[in-house]
Amino acid sequence: MKHDALIRTVTDIVGSRHCLTGERRTERFRKGFRSGEGDAILVAIPSSLVEMWRVLQAVVAADCIVILQAANTGLTEGSTPKGSYDRGVVIISTLRLDTIHVLDEGRQIVSHAGGTLFRLEKLLEAYGRQPHSVIGSSCIGASIVGGVCNNSGGSLVRRGPVYTELSLYAEKTETGELRLVNHLGIDLGDAPEEMLARLDRGDFDQTATIADLGRASDDGYASRVRDVDASTPARFNADARTLFEASGSAGKVAVFAVRLDTFSVDADTRVYYIGTNDTAALTALRRSLLSELSQLPISGEYLHRDCFDVTRRYGKDTLLMIDRWGTDRLPTFFALKGAVDAWLANTSFLPGNLADRLLQRLADLLPEALPKRIVAYREAFEHHLILKIPGHMAEDVERALGRTVGPDGWFLCDAQESKKAMLHRFAAAGAAIRYAAVQGRPREDVLALDIALRRNDAEWFEQLPDEIDRHIEKKLYYGHFLCHVLHQDYIVKAGTDVKRLKEMMLERLDARGAEYPAEHNVGHVYRAKPALAEHYRSLDPTNSFNPGIGRTSRNRFHRETCLCGDDTQPAVDGNMVCN
Repeated sequence: MKHDALIRTVTDIVGSRHCLTGERRTERFRKGFRSGEGDAILVAIPSSLVEMWRVLQAVVAADCIVILQAANTGLTEGSTPKGSYDRGVVIISTLRLDTIHVLDEGRQIVSHAGGTLFRLEKLLEAYGRQPHSVIGSSCIGASIVGGVCNNSGGSLVRRGPVYTELSLYAEKTETGELRLVNHLGIDLGDAPEEMLARLDRGDFDQTATIADLGRASDDGYASRVRDVDASTPARFNADARTLFEASGSAGKVAVFAVRLDTFSVDADTRVYYIGTNDTAALTALRRSLLSELSQLPISGEYLHRDCFDVTRRYGKDTLLMIDRWGTDRLPTFFALKGAVDAWLANTSFLPGNLADRLLQRLADLLPEALPKRIVAYREAFEHHLILKIPGHMAEDVERALGRTVGPDGWFLCDAQESKKAMLHRFAAAGAAIRYAAVQGRPREDVLALDIALRRNDAEWFEQLPDEIDRHIEKKLYYGHFLCHVLHQDYIVKAGTDVKRLKEMMLERLDARGAEYPAEHNVGHVYRAKPALAEHYRSLDPTNSFNPGIGRTSRNRFHRETCLCGDDTQPAVDGNMVCN
């Protein structure tokens, strides 16, 4: 009852259709894409930046917690509530705020809070440009701002994490004041509603933007990834170099808009499919491609044979869907499936994961999705690499392939093989979830790690000791090989203590000098390391935006709950203290 006034206020701002209350209406916003869920007073879905500001003012005035959410496609529970809080929670969904402004003939863009990578990719085609990420999270409707807030990575080896120092965001100061900060480098006026209304209308002088206010991409990444002898990873979420205001903020400020660089498209490209049973051969190839060539490759995507097999079956429908209809319908499909899953979850007489089971039954009836030469490589080789390069590098790359994997370890793909190899690798990201769903396994039985290895780590392929390996049913390894960023999904055996198993794995990664997470951010799954936790505290001193992220405090002013139950004392060096 104490939140009725807030619900009425928000309803007046966005309308009753876009102020959602009740468990069923809010479920798909409260539940994570892969895992995680919690409670919320309401979900507000504003139609303009001005409405978003007014909702934010109302929530702050009601002393509630704010969780900003775009497409809710995160893999680490970072944009949904989790556990208990000391205040009520309001989710602000930015899905309707999808305006994107193109600047300087497509060389830069300004995206509103809900602009999607998918829409941006289509918008930039006319300019011969690309966004930071393509054929990946873009296909499931991921947002541009979400990528910035999480320093998301991607498959394109030249670009590193998505990053900008140019943003428009709201912060809550230590005294509780809500303040709008304009660091876009665009003159929008002074009063918050005036500024946001002008941006809503696109009413600003594009030629008067300030060019030297800050960087709009991680333009130093190419030199970092080339340093193959460095004993640190090339990119990871807690890297202090990429933590700046909105960048890496993980929802600790309310981001209204970001300004980003775009990238030229390579008109002439080649794709090579590579196979080997010797990890040292791929290590040598990686070193050669990164350190000896005049230009970096476009991408180098790794897939292990076991992951190949699971994806071949449980990702087949995704591959065929994109191959047949393109990516245009995919965001709508994933959104519809999410809504159906939420509805079915409340229907007790139907079996669990019904949508996945039906989709898989249909997929099993469909013909083989992969070309014959790729399937033949599955039979011959354990380790697979899909390498995309500019056409002018072909001669140098083929010499490197001959020296490392040998003449029988690669082939130049034709157009169909190129497309399906890339789509197969993309489909791997959801294969473990589909496998677990069809097998009737809880999502908790899928342990997903997102790791960045040292650039000089030659032992990149994991060899687990028996004390860990005996608890695992399937191991799925895939990732961005040239960046040494690997995604490792494990289907654990029933009855396994997944939390303890994960702790053992992370201890091994710590000993290897690896960093984690590499590009999906901490969410509620990983513990934020000190530099990242301090970034969160500095952005949000009252702990009103997305508290608990990175397993930090959920309480007001970042106070920890003491063992005696007194949560009024501040934490000291991360330890709980009592009177």
